[in-house]
Amino acid sequence: MNTTTHQKLARRKRRIEKRLARRRWNNQPRPMLKARNIRYELADRARAVACGGIGVAHLVAQRVGLPQLIDEHIHLLKKHLPYHESDHVLSVAYNILAGGHCIEDLEHLRTDEAALDALGAQRIPDPTTAGDFCRRFENDQQVLALMETFNEARLRVWKQQEAAFFALAVVDSDGTLAPTYGECKQGMDISYDGQWGYHPLLISLANTKEPLYLVNRGGNRPSHEQADEYLDKTAELCLKAGFKHILFRGDTDFMQSWKLDGWDQSGKITFIFGADATPSLVTQAELLEESAWRRLSRPPRYQVQTRQRRKPENVKERIVREREFKNFILQWENVAEFDYQPTRCKRSYRMIALRKKIAVEMGQERLFDVYRHFFYITNDRQSTAEQIVFSANDRCDQENLIEQLKNGVRAMRNPLDNLHSNWAYMVASSLAWTLKAWCGLLLPVQPGLWEARHKEQKRSIVRMEFKTFLGAMMRLPAQIVRTGRRIVYRLMSWNPWTGCLLRLAEAFRRPLRC
Repeated sequence: MNTTTHQKLARRKRRIEKRLARRRWNNQPRPMLKARNIRYELADRARAVACGGIGVAHLVAQRVGLPQLIDEHIHLLKKHLPYHESDHVLSVAYNILAGGHCIEDLEHLRTDEAALDALGAQRIPDPTTAGDFCRRFENDQQVLALMETFNEARLRVWKQQEAAFFALAVVDSDGTLAPTYGECKQGMDISYDGQWGYHPLLISLANTKEPLYLVNRGGNRPSHEQADEYLDKTAELCLKAGFKHILFRGDTDFMQSWKLDGWDQSGKITFIFGADATPSLVTQAELLEESAWRRLSRPPRYQVQTRQRRKPENVKERIVREREFKNFILQWENVAEFDYQPTRCKRSYRMIALRKKIAVEMGQERLFDVYRHFFYITNDRQSTAEQIVFSANDRCDQENLIEQLKNGVRAMRNPLDNLHSNWAYMVASSLAWTLKAWCGLLLPVQPGLWEARHKEQKRSIVRMEFKTFLGAMMRLPAQIVRTGRRIVYRLMSWNPWTGCLLRLAEAFRRPLRC
């Protein structure tokens, strides 16, 4: 950023800090919200948008060549009258980034003249046309081609990262239910808990919280179905990107014993999967010598920055005791390990056993103690048993990504009429989350005084909730000015992330590292 831009940012920051500075107030006779004489006028020439950050999202997509890749690999339209395939896919993603909640909100975006000018578009697809485009996806291979197109652009983003980025790719896998109230949606089914809908499979990179593969399935399909196929595709993608090692993580449903030997023989793949606590495994754990068990000490959830504060009363705990409900209280955790060879494997692996002692209370009385066992199978011979348990527990962070895709991006609302069209919509709308991650990964870091702060900003954007990201970097009011061959976004407000937005836009003037 040039000196003038720095000065403008600093000036706006000082103004808002002055307004919000702590001061000693006298008793105020009137409330703060005291505007009265409010009038509306329609601007003649000046045009502005509420989502001033949408330009940076479009620059990110263009920076990695995503529109060209989509048009090159996805061929669903015989003629472009007037839209290309990239127009449809990007419009769905931009609708979400502009604050849209569903496919019908495309109508708000396409009738906003300033928003069209901001994207350099004469028009964008209406909701019906966007739905018709999604219905052109008629088989698995067509949707897979769209995901592989995103991944090809993803490789260009990863190539811009530092060498330390490629030390280890942590890949998480899980299934989730995407319920629907529709009655005529082809491919939906009833799930194990009685909900109608679909059962998507998500394969994601824990390092950057990017969804690598999102696979739609019927609601009654098992959680691990097709996971081995897409984990192999993910391994190929990560090795192509230059990752030195890959770690697969998943719960008990993903311990696909027929694949363990192949992954272990590759020499590049480590896995940590949960294993069902079958009677035979529990028996083996109970037969271990008591000296084989070690107490598991979990690290604190966070570091106290100032001083330890007194915890408030646990209201739930008090009500459970008062009403004499059964209360399960964890006493301690122990870990041990032994070798175990699954039936469909030709070699043995480490089986980490976690034993929990739980006290069962009712009111003020302690009834009895129970012991519960949890198991994790791994081919990691270097890490301690405690580290394996902590890594397996860290996989639960993928649940936060699933929650963001469901209720932040709203990618799993199933607005269309069949499995493949809803699958295509899931993938296209999840691009909004991917563009958020790419904004963080491509944010430049200036060496020197600001290096640590810039790295923390990169990490914060990557891990930021989608709603927070929209408020921080997308929903910035901006005047749109078209001058010659340029489209100028003139930001009209400031927040702590405005500097990142401008720094990111400025970086795109420099050539991409090949």
